Amino acid sequence: CVCVCVCVFSVVEGEKKIWVKLLGEALQEQKWREGKYYTEDETIRKDKVSGEQYGRLESNVTLACNNSEIRLPVSWHLSHSAVLPWHQVTPNGSLVLLRVNHSAQGTYSCYDNSGRLLRSIKLRLGHPPGRLTISCQVPNHTHVRCSWVETVKTFLPAEYNASFSNGKEWSPCIVDVTQKHCDVVHPAFWQPIHTLRITETNALGSKNTTASVKLHELLKPDPPESVLVKELGGYPKKLLISWRFPSSWPQHDAFPLIFHIRYRPQGSMFWSEIYSLDNSIVIWDALAGHLHQVQVRTRDEINAESQWSEWSPLLLGRPWEDYTTPEPDVEPEDIFTLPTKSKPEASTPKSRGSKHGDEGNLGLVILLVLFSVVILTTIFSLIFVVWMRQRRRDHATKQELTSMVKMKSIPI
Repeated sequence: CVCVCVCVFSVVEGEKKIWVKLLGEALQEQKWREGKYYTEDETIRKDKVSGEQYGRLESNVTLACNNSEIRLPVSWHLSHSAVLPWHQVTPNGSLVLLRVNHSAQGTYSCYDNSGRLLRSIKLRLGHPPGRLTISCQVPNHTHVRCSWVETVKTFLPAEYNASFSNGKEWSPCIVDVTQKHCDVVHPAFWQPIHTLRITETNALGSKNTTASVKLHELLKPDPPESVLVKELGGYPKKLLISWRFPSSWPQHDAFPLIFHIRYRPQGSMFWSEIYSLDNSIVIWDALAGHLHQVQVRTRDEINAESQWSEWSPLLLGRPWEDYTTPEPDVEPEDIFTLPTKSKPEASTPKSRGSKHGDEGNLGLVILLVLFSVVILTTIFSLIFVVWMRQRRRDHATKQELTSMVKMKSIPI
């Protein structure tokens, strides 16, 4: 009897716990729907109420409800919704999100049976950094700017650290995070090869990318500025072209530039080219009365391995033209002109007769030519006939002689 009573008591206690749990969950759901969760509970520490956690896309992410090992029944909600992504809840109340994607991002809240907020976590998803694609521009001997592009879209905020080495020591490359580039001032230009190292760091990891930089090959000035095309008064085939050094290029004799000028009449496919060390030049072979297209670019004169700048914007210019209207030649009325005896050829019968006479002469010439052709053909035909007859006679005579020789050789 004692055993039976104990068993019945155990079953009753078990059912009681199950009913308590079910009632607690029902009460929790009812409170959630009525918006009566006690999110204002001040007894919960701030680091448990709000926090931020990062996870990797297409992987499993675990969100802990609390730091206690006490296993209490809890419920999870995403951004005030009871609908959660594909997930599992561990016995200690942690939420495991399976193979998460972007839709799993948001604020997750963990509540106990009484509806008390235990923890709120903001989940952000992305990828760890990957290798960067680096390119550098060298507009002059005192400045290097290197920019980069991500090969992996991380979807997460990142920090960048860059340094520049001349082979002996490292110096900082000043980073502009918004523009994703860094600047080096007064590099050791005489060194053949430099090394740039950029480190990208986000909440999921970091990645170093290095690149070799040859400054003397990357040196590329900015295009010439303030390019002007002017006419030269009194010279219909000349144009004056002037420009200024790029503002980014140091105005010093130690860094000379050579300029490449090209021009052509508008509509032409072929350029004429001139090189100059000055900042102006006169074109002597412009096409009078036509618009001309003009462009200028520049390069370091000493460093033959450097690059030409981009062409300056296309400009139009026209050589000087004399716009004065010539005065008509008026003969004075008091000048006496003697009448000429000759009359217009087209108005005389003689001229008309000469025209018909020319046509008759042409016909006569054609007839003579045709007659000559006929005569020559007849003569060549007679010669050919006589030659053929003579050949036949010679052949017959040869046969007769042959027959006589054979007859004499026959014995009597």
